[in-house]
Amino acid sequence: MKINVPKLSLVVLIGPSGSGKSTFARTHFLPTEVLSSDFFRGLVSDDENDQDATQDAFALLHEVAATRLKRGKLTVIDATNTQPEARRPLVQIARRYHCLPVAIVLNLPEAVCRDRNRDRPDRDFGPHVIRNQRSQLRRSLKSLKREGFRHIFVMDSVEKVDAATVERVPLWNDKTDEHGPFDFIGDVHGCADELETLLSELGYENTNASDLGPGWGDTRYRHPEGRKAVFVGDLVDRGPRIVDVLRIVRNMVEGGSAICVPGNHDMKLLRKLNGRNVQVTHGLADSLADIEALPDAVRESFVEDLKTFLDGLVSHYVLDDRRVVVAHAGIKESMQGRGSGKVRDFCLYGETTGETDEFGLPIRHNWAADYRGSAMVVYGHTPVPEPEWLNETVNIDTGCVFGGKLTAMRYPEREFVSVPAQMMYCEPSRPFLTPDVEALSAQQRHDDVLDAEDVIGKRIVSTRLQRNITIREENATAALEVMSRFAVDPKWLIYLPPTMSPCETSSEPGMLEHPAEAFAYYRNQGVPRVICEEKHMGSRAVVVLCRDEEAAVARFGIDTGETGIVYTRTGRRFFNDQTLERQFLNVLHGAINDAGWWEQFETTWVCLDCELMPWSAKAQELLRSQYAAVGAAAGAALPRAVTSLQRAVARLSGSDEETATALVDRFARRSSAVEKYVAAYRHYCWPVASLADLKLAPFHLLATEGRVHIDQAHPWHMETLASLSRNGNGLITATDCQTVSLTDVDSVEERVRWWNEKTATGGEGMVVKPTDWVVRGRKGLVQPAVKCRGKEYLRIIYGPDYDAEENLSRLRNRSLGRKRSLALREFALGVESLERFVRQEPLRRVHECVFGVLALESEPVDPRL
Repeated sequence: MKINVPKLSLVVLIGPSGSGKSTFARTHFLPTEVLSSDFFRGLVSDDENDQDATQDAFALLHEVAATRLKRGKLTVIDATNTQPEARRPLVQIARRYHCLPVAIVLNLPEAVCRDRNRDRPDRDFGPHVIRNQRSQLRRSLKSLKREGFRHIFVMDSVEKVDAATVERVPLWNDKTDEHGPFDFIGDVHGCADELETLLSELGYENTNASDLGPGWGDTRYRHPEGRKAVFVGDLVDRGPRIVDVLRIVRNMVEGGSAICVPGNHDMKLLRKLNGRNVQVTHGLADSLADIEALPDAVRESFVEDLKTFLDGLVSHYVLDDRRVVVAHAGIKESMQGRGSGKVRDFCLYGETTGETDEFGLPIRHNWAADYRGSAMVVYGHTPVPEPEWLNETVNIDTGCVFGGKLTAMRYPEREFVSVPAQMMYCEPSRPFLTPDVEALSAQQRHDDVLDAEDVIGKRIVSTRLQRNITIREENATAALEVMSRFAVDPKWLIYLPPTMSPCETSSEPGMLEHPAEAFAYYRNQGVPRVICEEKHMGSRAVVVLCRDEEAAVARFGIDTGETGIVYTRTGRRFFNDQTLERQFLNVLHGAINDAGWWEQFETTWVCLDCELMPWSAKAQELLRSQYAAVGAAAGAALPRAVTSLQRAVARLSGSDEETATALVDRFARRSSAVEKYVAAYRHYCWPVASLADLKLAPFHLLATEGRVHIDQAHPWHMETLASLSRNGNGLITATDCQTVSLTDVDSVEERVRWWNEKTATGGEGMVVKPTDWVVRGRKGLVQPAVKCRGKEYLRIIYGPDYDAEENLSRLRNRSLGRKRSLALREFALGVESLERFVRQEPLRRVHECVFGVLALESEPVDPRL
């Protein structure tokens, strides 16, 4: 016997003790798939034969079975299950999770079961037990189908059991191996003229075909590049050429150039053709009349073929490795790829509240507003003026039959192609082509209130660059406080920049960091060329700028009149002075206009990663409370200490004099170090009274509409951004940079000399990056950048006398492991957030990554690194 088991199902083994259920389960299923009642008895009582533990054992077994089915895992129940009351909760669990219950019955002779149990010392019960179980089984066989089992397999001999094979078959809705590309087409409703025009617009060609059947014509559309049309249902009713639409779609499906799911109108027509008593309303009369107008010679055959076609339509399809799902009225995540009456009803009609609106039509639950699935859902059913995204779902029924248009969505391009209706063929029961009084999209209106549940608690974020990044609960809590109390309007927050690791500790005398270690790191990772960029001592700033107010509304949902923002690496608004921010953005806007970026990148917005100077513009309080306080206190105390010690030396002699002289030298060095310390931080500070006092150094063109620019090498970014400095009215400064071949000794030495010159005159240092954004080495992702800071700048970070040998020897033991891990994780999250935004995913999906970067900043890492 060949037993076909759906890949996702609840398999219930039924048979008396000794019938071989456990052996059958071990032979045909994975150990993790089989839930044995004996095992669960042992789990709760330490004795698999303790019948007193049966109730607790089955309660636990049912819970595990439910959890597996919820997660989409095939589950096998290994128990006698000979009584209806034992099977009933199992069928209920299968129905709850929209899985098919399958019964595999081992109805072996009583003598076989008795002999097998006799050889098992743990089965110490009389023959009446097996006799009773077999009697219960015989009475159950005829009722299994009524109990809800969709597939029933009965084996009544040892030979049949031994010869049985189990094959896992996909459900009809499982088309995960079809990868497209697809063209999803909305509700047609008999509008054949528009369908023919749309197919032509999509590139499909009208070819002749034979043997399509009486009444089905000789036309079959195909796409020369192998694209496949996917119809979301409601082919019939209301329109002028219903039979022609059926011909086009059925012939394409039969020829393999289309997929179709049923709509509620299609299924109502099928019920009518099957002789069911249905009300001839909502356009059904048009379908029946169009069919009745067929010639008598082909009508009967056409109807039979049509019934077969409509009856074969499956409620929904899961496509492209579960990346996209299509259903007529939509589908919840918990129903995708599953089969039950409830799933089919939801796909056909959606979910209603039980109430009706002023037009007498049912009020529907907005399931898409609560959708959290990873798969895109394409659907129709309820006409809308324009297709709109909401939580990775899109309704493409744009009401062609009501005078709207027929819309298709290209996948994976996510492009909409529409053709207008030639006329209004049917007056809608409820007006849908109403003026759009709100410029915000459905997604933006939905994202106006974000749900804390989407970001708090322990989370695992999947990214393209690093598969899974864990965000710990305590870090998420800290990030939530920062985000809720200090962050800018979250609709602007599409990216937070990552931290950056320093290079390895240098062994050069008196040095903690040196370019040689940065170059050695990338050389050892197999990177042939790097770019060295001057490191500006300012504050990290992310700039998001739109072409105009309309673009800010359309792309970011910002309807306050703002066209851009500047925020810090922790998501806070950079400027407290809104007038200064507007002036700043106006200059940047003018520079982008002059550079022709809007046209060059075909975009209405840009996102830049920059350094904004001076450091004191944002870190004034830090300077005052930390750095300046240290400088002032040490500057006042140390010279006096040196003077006092010098006086003491004059009064001493011998060993005391030597000791005091050593103290004078030590404190003199510390006093000199403090002078250098004050000079170091003053180099990066100047008063900001107006826009003329600011300098912006952009170094990454992160993203524009449709693109995240990490596919471009860093030299391209620097060259592209340099065009802004030529038109930035002195606000925008280009960054000094140079590419270096790591195999060219002269090139490396030249860049080391450049670094020495820069840092000797007060420069902070440089950032070294591979020329490509993303590089994978022998151990995975390579650091996207490392910083190499100068000796005097490090004095600010580590303290005035950090370069004393006793301090340097200790600091050289610093560990970079955590910092580098943090840098890679934040880099992956930052790229992922931009890519999700560019793909127009919901804001919660973008914020999952943005929030993750902010949360990781709470990890315990030495802040001086």
